[in-house]
Amino acid sequence: MCGIFGFVTNSESGLDLTSCRRILIDLFHRSEPRGRDACGLVVVSGKTAHVYKKPLPPDKFLSDSGFKDFLAQKVGLSCDGSTGKINAPLAAIGHCRLVLSGTEFVHENNQPIIVGPIVGIHNGLVTNENELRKTFTQFNKTYDIDSEIIFQLIDDYRKNGYSLTNSISKSFDNIEGTASIAFFRQGEGYLHLATNYGSLFVSQGEGITVFASEKAILQKFLKANKNIIKNCNLIDRVNPDSGRLISLDTAKSKKIEFIDGKEKEERENETFEKIIDLTDCSENKIPLKRCISCILPATYPFIDFDNNGICNYCREYVAPELFGESALEAELEKHRSHDGSPDCLVGLSGGRDSSYGLHLLKKKYHMHPVAFSYDWGMVTDISRRNQARICSQLKIEHIFRAANIPVKRRNMRNNIEAWLRRPHLGMVPLFMAGDKFFFSVARQLRSETGIPLVIHCGGNDLERTDFKAGFAGVREGNHGNRFYAFPLYHKLKIGLFYLSQYLLNPSYINESFFESVMSFFTTFVARDDFMYLYQYIPWNEEELVNTLLNKYAWEKAQYTENTWRIGDGYTTFINYIFYNVAGFSEFDTFRSQQIRAGLIDRDTALKLAHKDNQYDMATLKEFMGQVGLNLEEVLTRIGEIPKLS
Repeated sequence: MCGIFGFVTNSESGLDLTSCRRILIDLFHRSEPRGRDACGLVVVSGKTAHVYKKPLPPDKFLSDSGFKDFLAQKVGLSCDGSTGKINAPLAAIGHCRLVLSGTEFVHENNQPIIVGPIVGIHNGLVTNENELRKTFTQFNKTYDIDSEIIFQLIDDYRKNGYSLTNSISKSFDNIEGTASIAFFRQGEGYLHLATNYGSLFVSQGEGITVFASEKAILQKFLKANKNIIKNCNLIDRVNPDSGRLISLDTAKSKKIEFIDGKEKEERENETFEKIIDLTDCSENKIPLKRCISCILPATYPFIDFDNNGICNYCREYVAPELFGESALEAELEKHRSHDGSPDCLVGLSGGRDSSYGLHLLKKKYHMHPVAFSYDWGMVTDISRRNQARICSQLKIEHIFRAANIPVKRRNMRNNIEAWLRRPHLGMVPLFMAGDKFFFSVARQLRSETGIPLVIHCGGNDLERTDFKAGFAGVREGNHGNRFYAFPLYHKLKIGLFYLSQYLLNPSYINESFFESVMSFFTTFVARDDFMYLYQYIPWNEEELVNTLLNKYAWEKAQYTENTWRIGDGYTTFINYIFYNVAGFSEFDTFRSQQIRAGLIDRDTALKLAHKDNQYDMATLKEFMGQVGLNLEEVLTRIGEIPKLS
């Protein structure tokens, strides 16, 4: 089960900021064997309970820069500014999570959890949560974990006039399973400890009381820290169906024994004002509200949820109707050569879709393609190597066109710098304006080669990223990745949006202006008469990846298990922006589409999206070097952008 631990201290302990940090780090390390899926901490300093948590194992959690800053700042509130000594009451409770229910990649499932006026942690498993929720229908279910119901029960009984002891007792009477808990409640100047099965141990010293889930953990901890914790020699077990109240003022504890409290007790007269606020300081947390069917958050453009928590994109989902393989065969037959001469042009980025599409066209459909690639300054070494592998093994011609790369990179830098002055998520696609000339290259090569059929291997419905236009005020439709299918009204709306942003931020009117205008024309205005392979036939990720890896030694990025958007500094960068500002990225939309298509379940999607969203710093650094920007300065600026909620 999970590991819970913590302490309450005051100036009598003689501790300082450094020793308090050492104590907490040591407790995390020693509790690690009980849970490695996520970590969290509450620090009560001043009149606020501050929370920080992440889905990281203890070693990574403790090295997380956000956690280090959190620890220094919040513990520091109870310390003298000049000496660093504790000069005000300080309390902290920590949690090392072993996932039993509710994926750790939903922020709110990790502990500590905030339930009304309570912030607390739980070790154990409530086995009758579903039955309890049928009885206590007044409780909303915010989390996918059983711990929530315990604190809801305690708070409800407390609000209805029961004493604290009796509230805990009655709550424990209702639950089945195991529970060792530690929590703070607004207006009550105690750390509350309680257990129904005895997995909780306490030791009291001079100006400090410490607790942990196991006696051995506490023993080893006290031995290792005997030089900084005074007179903390005895360890008491908190017996089953009992607890401790540890005063935030005195750091001393008193035993409480649960009673058979069937009758209401008078509310305790003593009131406290120790905790007046509860705040979650965790960085980059996934937005509180996500669709319970897919994983799209409340920050997704034009999203709404019904009373059951299901988003409109799930409610309105209609499986895409593919044209079908017979239609594909019929179209290809119109162009197929029977003497081996080239009969189609196929765009090749080196990514998984274009590489596999080229394989299908040559091996399955017996076409004689000519591949073409366009380097706009952001084509990576991985992509180039994959292009070479595919073309050499398939024995097909490869036409390569390159832009004036220094100019393209300079244009990208200009637009990023302009965006950072007045950031708006709807303007992020402007960064890749140079990439859209890929379509112009396709038209040019069609004219040069005399090959009329141009095939793109995009258009796969699962990889739609229409939310980018959504941030520009245009709701996604049924056009997939084919921009020409945007209704005229939507094209005009996007154009007016861009115009307004140019007027509000004249920095966009720079060397890149002509390229941006032409990119818009190429994408939204010019005729799109290309063929899109995956609008005819199903797209199967497993089959696609296995074929590329086994037949062509196709190369994946080293930093991720995902095979989409690999080795691409630009997409790594924009996904970093979307994830840090809006709480989701292209990967969340991809996984949500997979859920709707019945390919994966929601828990799997959450875990995969979390992994996908772990950006590679080396890739970001390389990208910033290519466009000539300082990575630290850019990421600092992005961090200052207000988060959507």
